[in-house]
Amino acid sequence: MKTILVTGSNGLLGQKITEKIRIEKCVNLIATSKGADRFPFNDGYVYAEMDILNPIQVRTVIEQYKPDGIIHTAAMTNVDTCHIEREAAYQLNVIATQTLVSLCEEFNIHFIHLSTDFVFDGADGPYDEAAKPNPVSYYGETKLQAEELVITSNAKCAILRTILVYGIVSDMSRSNIVLWAKSALEKGNPLNIVNNQYRMPTFAEDLADACLLAVETEAQGIFHISGKDMMSVVELVYRVADFYKLDKSLINEVSAATLNQAAKRPLKTGFILDKAMTELNYHPHSFEEGIEIMDRQMKSLVGGQ
Repeated sequence: MKTILVTGSNGLLGQKITEKIRIEKCVNLIATSKGADRFPFNDGYVYAEMDILNPIQVRTVIEQYKPDGIIHTAAMTNVDTCHIEREAAYQLNVIATQTLVSLCEEFNIHFIHLSTDFVFDGADGPYDEAAKPNPVSYYGETKLQAEELVITSNAKCAILRTILVYGIVSDMSRSNIVLWAKSALEKGNPLNIVNNQYRMPTFAEDLADACLLAVETEAQGIFHISGKDMMSVVELVYRVADFYKLDKSLINEVSAATLNQAAKRPLKTGFILDKAMTELNYHPHSFEEGIEIMDRQMKSLVGGQ
């Protein structure tokens, strides 16, 4: 059985990967993150504290557990924070990736790197894997630099790009657009939501599936992984409101230019999923199916507390 090390295991995707591996027992998991383990159960996997900005600690953990593969989910993903805190973004998104890639080369470890639709400028979405990246934000720039390190390395590597991940776990380190919209509308807060940015939101379970499919098939190259439904950001929020029967009159449509965000966002991304479907056997849920599963999970979390 393969041993897989996951970085950023305390994040939404990291916890979903842990959850799937505990249920399916498909690989031996070494979950790693900075600080204490946030996953609610501590059986069925090993947790090792690991700061990806500490190359000595990273080497020590990898030498101790000798993984066959690494799924690298840890990153600074807040677009405006990356724009403002550039050195921190560069260290987390580029330098840490270089550390991991170098060790994967040295120890012949399969490296699976998580990237983003923000490597594209949004002028011509949806994109296939051969499309030329052209980021419009510093976040996108750092993720593209990391991709280039991965692609030009001698390690056996796969890059999984994804879009606007949503889902729920019991101990969330940060929110996501679906939970944020639901919470704000339930409180009766008016929302200004952009109507001229288009995305294909990704259910966290689907992305975790894709990561494990990449492990199983020893995938190499770039793969686009997202949900199957293209929608504007405001349509996404309307669909959340519809599902939960919340007041849509609270939603105010605005253009991106009026928001005064620190970092620029691509207008229309989205992915063509044919390669992932064919080569990885990846089959995502629809957006409504994702929300429905997430809603059941939320109810069981509340019931279990």
